[in-house]
Amino acid sequence: MALTLPALPRPALRRALPALADRPSLLAAATVLLVCVPTGEKDVTAAVHVTAADLASLALVALTALNLLRGRLPTVDRTTCALFGGIVTAAAVATVGSIDPATSVTGFVRLVQVFVLVPAAVLCSLRDRTDQRLVLGSFVLAALIQGAVGAKQYLTHTGASYTGQPIRAVGTFGALDIMAMSTVVSFGLLAALALALGERGAGGDARVRRSMFAAAAFLVFPLAVSFSRGSWIATGVAATALLLRADARLAVRSAVLGLAAAVVLVGGLGLGGSGVTKRLSSIGSVSAAPDQSVSDRYDLWATAGRIWQDHPVHGAGPKAFQLLRDSHAPLRLSSGSDAADATIGFQREPLLSPHNMYFLVLSEQGLIGITAYAALFLTLLIGCLRRSRGMGLAALALLVWVLVDYLYADIGGTTTVLTSVVLGLAARAAAGEADR
Repeated sequence: MALTLPALPRPALRRALPALADRPSLLAAATVLLVCVPTGEKDVTAAVHVTAADLASLALVALTALNLLRGRLPTVDRTTCALFGGIVTAAAVATVGSIDPATSVTGFVRLVQVFVLVPAAVLCSLRDRTDQRLVLGSFVLAALIQGAVGAKQYLTHTGASYTGQPIRAVGTFGALDIMAMSTVVSFGLLAALALALGERGAGGDARVRRSMFAAAAFLVFPLAVSFSRGSWIATGVAATALLLRADARLAVRSAVLGLAAAVVLVGGLGLGGSGVTKRLSSIGSVSAAPDQSVSDRYDLWATAGRIWQDHPVHGAGPKAFQLLRDSHAPLRLSSGSDAADATIGFQREPLLSPHNMYFLVLSEQGLIGITAYAALFLTLLIGCLRRSRGMGLAALALLVWVLVDYLYADIGGTTTVLTSVVLGLAARAAAGEADR
């Protein structure tokens, strides 16, 4: 069935366009919020997936290009330009030397979109603290939407299958994008916590502080019932970095409150019986007695390493991992991971990536690529650590989350564009406070 969108009245359109030109961060916030729009069940093997959030991000890029032509962009330092240019160069070299250049072209476009164009557009859109608050607020709102849906799924047993029960919170994303809700909720939790900490002290808004603390506290529940070990680990590390950077004594008090909240969630709300405690305990056994999903991940990492050994300098080319996986993977690797909910029934989702961004870059873009990405990530991280005051605290926490998550995940899925927004926030924080 075709989807018909109502046409905007011309006067409204005339008012909206100048508003967007004056405050392009509205499009950055829209990009975050549009991630919540359901996309339906997708063919995960398709070369290209275009979502509403992708379209909004491309509109932001187009608006940034228009402002560039009109000379209305803030100054971007040479280091940032060189870092983004290194990503483009590495992806281009890998595409030219790919085992299948035609397939790699779509991967090249996606890499440039995610790691260069959208982050640069977000960077240019953050002109003052209002812009930063607007984008961070959109992360919190998106998380509250997904968290509310996910909590309802767990409480009413209408989520994705976990240990044979339909209790896994997946939000509006479905079982085929199992990590998406936990990603959105994690980002929103960290943004809310950072916004609340930013309102401490003289001159802070007590109402904003209390509401953001309340939002962060609520989001702990849907994050817990997402049963995503990776999101738990990344959120824990990022929240610790955020609290230590803001106030070491506050970090200690928060740890005590966190333990108390865990007792309430596990004991009072019965999450222990639902599998949360068992899932938590499995984190400690990922090396000694890994489950099937962890074992498959180790095999995928080994596969990426073998591909890199065959193509050490420029890699096998973007999107080449899935083409070479079977010829380099050990025989014990599963054919796919299980996914099930009331909408799709039971499906096997193919394992098309190494589930580690660093191994993915190494196998597909070689030493040239991993050097370019390491330079970008380390420069942004060091810059955020040096200037982590105010809104910079949120950029630091979100960036740390991404870098930790990349140890056992990679780009792909509906929420990929959120990584671009996070990199743009981090680039602004690393470059210094907003212009006004």
